[in-house]
Amino acid sequence: MITRAKAMVSPEQWGACNPLSKTMLEDAGVQIIRNEQKRLLIEDEMKELIKGCDVAICGAEPMTAHVMDQSPGLRFIARCAVGLDSIDLNAARERNIGVSYVPGANADTVAELTVSHILTLIRGVQKADNLMRDGKWFRVLGRSLEELTVGIIGMGRIGRRTAKLLSAFGAKIIANDIKPDEAINSYLPIEWVSKNRLLKDADIICLHVPKTPATINIIDQKELNMMKNDAFLINTARGGLVNEEAVVYALTNNLIAGAGIDVYDVEPYLGGPLSKLENVIMTCHMGANTIISRARMEIQAAECLIAYLDNEHIPRIVPDSEYELQIAMKNIQS
Repeated sequence: MITRAKAMVSPEQWGACNPLSKTMLEDAGVQIIRNEQKRLLIEDEMKELIKGCDVAICGAEPMTAHVMDQSPGLRFIARCAVGLDSIDLNAARERNIGVSYVPGANADTVAELTVSHILTLIRGVQKADNLMRDGKWFRVLGRSLEELTVGIIGMGRIGRRTAKLLSAFGAKIIANDIKPDEAINSYLPIEWVSKNRLLKDADIICLHVPKTPATINIIDQKELNMMKNDAFLINTARGGLVNEEAVVYALTNNLIAGAGIDVYDVEPYLGGPLSKLENVIMTCHMGANTIISRARMEIQAAECLIAYLDNEHIPRIVPDSEYELQIAMKNIQS
């Protein structure tokens, strides 16, 4: 078969969950240049791997302007994830490089991890596990979702799925969104409320919003002071949505009962103050990391890349709004 393109594939787990994405590329005449390090690559390693490639599939690895410039013939990047923080979109546009992503591919799995954090916290699972390992038999008294109110900030794909799962447990759902979609009420029993009321009334608060100039530190000291002392905070969305120092203060001073966190201001998060607290459940940005979710993202990324090579409609091209958002975020940081 004639080689139509050379593709850098940088995600270290590519094809491990389902070989179909690899087969799709090979059948389309794509020569695959793999990340053989079996770990997340840094910028200098990406600069070496991408040399001579026409197209690329990338995950959380840095796809910077410097990386792109190492392969002047680069024409298309398929992002094997939802978030776009690791790709310099406007640098790609300046170089006439198209970019796709896979929105919605991980919505179910992120919602599941959110519910996992909630159940672990309200039932005292982590505390009971630690006691058992210390040789102590003590039945921790927890709480049931049917007696609790869950407040969801952000009712997009993941927020809606989280609400659906929690409703099955009998929880009361209140929600806040900058653009409330009341059509959701036709299939989910939720009540739309203001952000302030949600903070005051909810026993559990879940964040499911993107990181934008408007959502940076959406939960800060002021918001934590408004929450109930026995409330829990869950963030499986994006690092930077909560002020981590304020959360540490709230947890150590019993302003809130606990937190479940999967995403952090700086990742990897290793040995920070949150990890010293017993009333925090911590995971390592693994909301999308299930077999079916990984396979789905890889297959959809391969579909986008092949559509580009075939000069067909690319089903999940990154919209202009994401390019504009990156410019806005860079202006804040500068």
